[in-house]
Amino acid sequence: MKERIISFLAVTALVFSAGCSEEAAPAAGDTAGSMELEYAEQFRVDYRDDGCSVVTIGDDRFIVVPEGAAVPENTDGMTVIQQPLTNIYVAASSAMDLFDAAGGLDAVTMTSTSAESWSLPAIRSAVSSGKTEYIGKYSSPDYETLISKKCSLAVESTMIYHSPKVKEQLEALGIPVIVERSSYETHPLGRMEWIKLYGLLLGDADSASELYNEKTKVFDELPGTDIPSGERKTAAFFYITSNGYASIRKPGDYVSKMIELAGGRYIFTADELNVDDNALSTMNIQIETFCDTARDADILIYNSTIDGELETIDQLVEKCSVLADFKAVKNGDVWCAGQNMFQQTTGAADMICDLNAVFSGTADEEKLTFLHRLK
Repeated sequence: MKERIISFLAVTALVFSAGCSEEAAPAAGDTAGSMELEYAEQFRVDYRDDGCSVVTIGDDRFIVVPEGAAVPENTDGMTVIQQPLTNIYVAASSAMDLFDAAGGLDAVTMTSTSAESWSLPAIRSAVSSGKTEYIGKYSSPDYETLISKKCSLAVESTMIYHSPKVKEQLEALGIPVIVERSSYETHPLGRMEWIKLYGLLLGDADSASELYNEKTKVFDELPGTDIPSGERKTAAFFYITSNGYASIRKPGDYVSKMIELAGGRYIFTADELNVDDNALSTMNIQIETFCDTARDADILIYNSTIDGELETIDQLVEKCSVLADFKAVKNGDVWCAGQNMFQQTTGAADMICDLNAVFSGTADEEKLTFLHRLK
């Protein structure tokens, strides 16, 4: 029965889109410059002299058509995104904060993340109130809701490639699907720079760029980032798993890069850990291995994303008693990263600033955004 409903909706959508395409459209325009990007490498925007923009993400290409403009005749196989965008479906949780920061949360009326899974107050409130409707997991969205709300854009994470039929069905319904790749950016600020893309889609690229520039300006003025690596304070970023392993960020991961950019030195190296080449950003290691390297780290940062935030060093030692002998524990230089750290994509610059304050010993805990010291 469900397959029949979906097939009917697909046919309805195709008929609707065919009716809209009868309007005369101008010929394709020539390129008239590109969006200036500092760190982002996973997307590209080229402007055309007909007012349209061409967005390239991996092998996918989209043509963004301004409100009131007709779709060009020659789109070269690109997916058409017609502005204004209303009733956007965001299944990529990392993109939601970017839409919010770009002033587009009102346009995001559907999500695949339930209210209790959000740590960001504004987004949690929107989902709890039904302003942004939870329509099921990304792998099984409510297609009837998507079509009844006339969804104009779906933003998926790369997890959608594990459920390719969902992407195919969304496209069959006439819904453009962007698979966002901000998590693949090699530079922490590259993730945040995706706000420029979402600002463009929402029709306010200038405001999004201004916000990005405002946040990164603070990052450019950080003190102590020119200290040679060998003279920097060392840090370990980790949490203790339920089966007794230490889960750490891989060397070269964006968290370890934030530590480096903040004037610290991530204590783990790829050579000593024999890091594999899979796409995961974390790895579990034996406590003994963790102790051998991190025992003398100047700073410990506990990742609270999985098992909740800690408030005291005693709570940390309860999870793993050997940590009591660590240098940072004895010196009281143990910090906890808030659960909002990974969902708040626009916070990369703020997190680097927090880390810089910790490494420089100038941290005012009341002014930190993502870190707090364990008592």
